[in-house]
Amino acid sequence: MKTILKLLSAAVLASTFSLSQAAAQVPYDPQLMRLAEILGSVHFLRGLCGEEEPVWRERMESLLQAEAPSEERRAKLTASFNRGYRAFAGVYTNCTDAAVQAIDRYMKEGETLTDEITRRYGN
Repeated sequence: MKTILKLLSAAVLASTFSLSQAAAQVPYDPQLMRLAEILGSVHFLRGLCGEEEPVWRERMESLLQAEAPSEERRAKLTASFNRGYRAFAGVYTNCTDAAVQAIDRYMKEGETLTDEITRRYGN
């Protein structure tokens, strides 16, 4: 739950920054693209391991709404999410110990990215 709240706070901070930057690329785009990829990966893996609610897809949608990106940036963020999803969909067909470990690693990386974005670009 703590990680989910941090991901949402990063999205809100991202939207605040992006509104002031108009359509220009924001300096945290690489981190945001990676975060989108992580959300896609976790969305696939958590679903594979029994989570029935589309929580991580909803978090991605919340990030997109908060960020309010240009059409081009939205397409890039969506592509990152889909890339993360497909990366694991091509490898895992069952929930395994390795899949659970991947979820843990990606959750930690997502939390680290969120902290970094918040620390460096938050108000």
